[in-house]
Amino acid sequence: MIANNRILVTGGAGFIGSNLANHLAEHNEVIVVDNCYLGTPDNLNDDVEFVEQSVLDDDLPTNVDVVFHLAALSSYAMHEDESTEGARVNVEGFVNTVDQAKEDGCETFVYASTSSIYGSQTEPSPEGMDITINTGYEASKMGREAYAEYFENHYGLSMAGMRFFSVYQGYGGAEEHKGEYANVIAQFADDIAHGESPVLYGDGTQTRDFTHISDIVRGLELAAENELSGIYNLGTGKSYDFNEVVEQLNEILGTDVQAEYIENPIPESVYVHDTCADYSKMEEETGWEPQITFEEGLKQVCEQYLESTVESV
Repeated sequence: MIANNRILVTGGAGFIGSNLANHLAEHNEVIVVDNCYLGTPDNLNDDVEFVEQSVLDDDLPTNVDVVFHLAALSSYAMHEDESTEGARVNVEGFVNTVDQAKEDGCETFVYASTSSIYGSQTEPSPEGMDITINTGYEASKMGREAYAEYFENHYGLSMAGMRFFSVYQGYGGAEEHKGEYANVIAQFADDIAHGESPVLYGDGTQTRDFTHISDIVRGLELAAENELSGIYNLGTGKSYDFNEVVEQLNEILGTDVQAEYIENPIPESVYVHDTCADYSKMEEETGWEPQITFEEGLKQVCEQYLESTVESV
């Protein structure tokens, strides 16, 4: 556990960032920087200091002990629509933040990378496997990893790049405002709870290594606590297809809502059909392993709808 530190979380009003910031604020002084493009300060507890600012700005509040850099344009579509802006935010914003924090004496950095670069994998993907860059989003995150290696080798900084697998939480958490950019489990659960058909690309057989937000937060904290450097997977090592997600949500909610299947708008050549994490490196170096099972995680997602049903009776 990190305690009695001054901590900066960039992108800290977003889904993952706000969960991390609120958790860390229990025992630390936490500052959040966010430009509110994908986040909202409503996600933050009162004991978190919020600064509306872009990671491209000068004079960031980087006089801290630890930086968690989560700010990013975080989807394939965003980078196809705004490729130059995506590179600026994801790469230049990363370098700008690290540079300023380094000048202020910070030596511990944990940042968000992506598991998308593994492509479609039905077997657990280790960090050292060969990768191919197929999208602007992936290129921007690999740019981060390359600059992190430079900062580590040239300046001796601790730079931990975390490749998240499909992170989820329900709309009772911090993602409802993101709409189409929210995690699919939250979207599917909300649709089904309101009697609407969740929309699945293709035939719904694509699989994801769904990882609960609480496990991600714990992994991020451990990365900083252990001053890790290098690249680490955060995922469960188990995958489930979208059809199974819909089936299990229906079972938990006591509903029978059928999915709607549409043609995948993402080109097949770049669409990641399957993901699965090999988290053994993270486990060996910190003891981290996922604690929330898929079934338990889905129940937590559905709790808000089941509680509202009971209250209305």
